[in-house]
Amino acid sequence: MISPTIKIAPSRFPNEISEIEVIRDLSKCINCGTCAKVCPFGVHERKTGYNRVSKPLSYFCIGSSCEDKPFYCVNHCPRKALSLDISSEYRTIGDYRWTRDLIIGTWKQAETGIPLKGRRYEIGNSGGGFDRISFNFPENEGNRGNNSQLTTHKLEDTDISTEIDLNKREGTKISIRVPFYGGGMSFGSISLSVMLAKAKAARAWGTFTCTGEGGYPEALEEYDDNVITQVATGLFGVMEDTIQRVKIVELKYAQGAKPGLGGHLLGDKVTPEVARMREAISGSSLFSPFPFHSVYSVEDHKKHLDWIKELNPDAIVSVKVSTPTDVDMVAVGSYYAGANIIHLDGGYGGTGAAPDIAKKNIAMPIEYAIPKVHEFLKQEGIRDTMTIIASGGIRTAHDALKAIALGADGVVIGTAELVALGCVRCGNCESGRGCPRGIATTDPELSEAVNVVWGAQRLINLYAAWQGEIVDVLKRFGMMSIKELVGRYDCLIENCEITQD
Repeated sequence: MISPTIKIAPSRFPNEISEIEVIRDLSKCINCGTCAKVCPFGVHERKTGYNRVSKPLSYFCIGSSCEDKPFYCVNHCPRKALSLDISSEYRTIGDYRWTRDLIIGTWKQAETGIPLKGRRYEIGNSGGGFDRISFNFPENEGNRGNNSQLTTHKLEDTDISTEIDLNKREGTKISIRVPFYGGGMSFGSISLSVMLAKAKAARAWGTFTCTGEGGYPEALEEYDDNVITQVATGLFGVMEDTIQRVKIVELKYAQGAKPGLGGHLLGDKVTPEVARMREAISGSSLFSPFPFHSVYSVEDHKKHLDWIKELNPDAIVSVKVSTPTDVDMVAVGSYYAGANIIHLDGGYGGTGAAPDIAKKNIAMPIEYAIPKVHEFLKQEGIRDTMTIIASGGIRTAHDALKAIALGADGVVIGTAELVALGCVRCGNCESGRGCPRGIATTDPELSEAVNVVWGAQRLINLYAAWQGEIVDVLKRFGMMSIKELVGRYDCLIENCEITQD
């Protein structure tokens, strides 16, 4: 399969927040236009009919990641009139988990498709979770070797496989080209244009995106082969025909950002169209119970899976759970109930609508849950036939790789996709008109701010940057497949470094 085309997809906003300020010393500049000719991102522009190069558009600059590229404008300027500095707006965004570097770095990767180098684009500043873990690269990086085979063969990018299998049991075999897919964000929590952008990107990369629990909008039907339909505790919008059309059905028993609470959608986001899709009343708040009140045992759980398999014998079933202390027993129970995927959702994820009291105080951290489930499935002799997918705070390709080294087969991403579309992490996701960027909204006017084609290209670019970073890490370990990294605890090391002030 040919890789999707990477195209520059700049911000929708003319004065986007930028880390870098490109400075042109007008006392040295001779307006030769060399910078405008070499820069592929449009930082410098010399308009037809004008003898002067316009003021640099600093937001388009990818900064130090450009230094080793043949188009680095600073090196090409014959009068040394160009330099880079830190933007005064840079410190206005970010938090400990999603630092300003991670936000702007995600924007840049979504704009260009180029992986950014440097630890500040790899980890946050929380001091825990994935931020406390680094890779333990071998001294002879890039050499292929293991106990049975040693060689000095240097791996090339084309040697590396990032493909994973989503079904290891009998039945329909489904694999995805990259070890990640888009998480469930429902129609109601996000706009339809965002859902369509996610679906287009998933199809382009041969992976999936999930509908969340808000139903299956008709506009998504052309993407059936790349959409996971979700059956959650509220059963909002659950229709037999959508279960029969898709390749994967996800049963959501709990989510890491709200364990023990169920989902909620406040009334001002329940527009007439959202209400129609959810078979509810416009303007009324909607709450999903916890748990499924028809499931209190593995036998009850099996009845749910049997129902899905009866409707669609070819579908594979994913079971999404949070991370209680007995999550390993939950995983084994799901296996014997017939599940193909156990989806472990940790508390680091969630949008601004997720209450902190639940995120920070309930269930175990995802970095503990993954190896616990991985090891228990191995002890039970069923690890090779059960796929483990992890989510909840996967912000970067490095987070994804750490989760895989801890024992997951692949990951689900959610917030990272929204950041790629321009999210600034303002935390107003609950309100219908609270999202200033038209992402986590159902307001018809605000929703128009996200163009579907533009949004899809941003996500295609982000996936490309992530795949490039994944391939680079695997090369450094001398691995030819992402599958070789699963459960390799020896590839990780504790990191106590704090990256930002």
